[in-house]
Amino acid sequence: MRNAFGIAKKEISSYFSSPMAYLIGAVFLVLTGVFFAQYLLATQEASMRGFFSPASFFLLLISPVITMRLIAEEQKMGTLELLLTSPVTDLQVVVGKFLASMAMISGMLLLTLYYFVLLLWVGSPDLGPVATGYFGLILLAGSILSVGLLASSFTSNQIVSAVVALGILLLLWLLGNLGSFFNSVPWARDILNYLSLSTHYSELVNGVLDTRDVVYYVSFIVLALFLTVRSLESRRWR
Repeated sequence: MRNAFGIAKKEISSYFSSPMAYLIGAVFLVLTGVFFAQYLLATQEASMRGFFSPASFFLLLISPVITMRLIAEEQKMGTLELLLTSPVTDLQVVVGKFLASMAMISGMLLLTLYYFVLLLWVGSPDLGPVATGYFGLILLAGSILSVGLLASSFTSNQIVSAVVALGILLLLWLLGNLGSFFNSVPWARDILNYLSLSTHYSELVNGVLDTRDVVYYVSFIVLALFLTVRSLESRRWR
């Protein structure tokens, strides 16, 4: 795993050597802060729900921007072939880039703990939903970023990568809503609800820590990263 951590360190340095990381972080913090403050003032409830609900959607929108360059830029610059022929495996490349994107998202979420500190000052929030909510955000972020990384492996165009990732993620997010059209077909409705990214997240935000939700997200991440590795391996035959 040393090679994977080396790649992750390089990508993290690349993020923070440009204004992108700071701009994305600032936009995320401002938007979630506005929604959190509005919810707190409107309900007078010491709850993080006003943060968790919009934060998940904003992550859905900004994550493709974070991942779009990870592999696509390497393909465009012609450095991917050099990377793949160096003493690193395709899996190490994918894991390293995934860890870098997770580090950036985790840093953003760490800064939002200020909201929780504010809640402790004005009230007595229930620690259970807060803990499971942040845990759910980490799992959701990992799932979203893995899809973005997979989309980035398909093309050398960063914009195309972001659009493809966003399209896939929106579809996966809305599958639960589509399930309502299949109320007369319970098995189809249940499948769509289970495949939806949002269904499992809502359970965690409500303070329900179900192993089925954890298994879903972990399996989702592993599958997406596996497909990314296979996508890179296919380049050897092109």
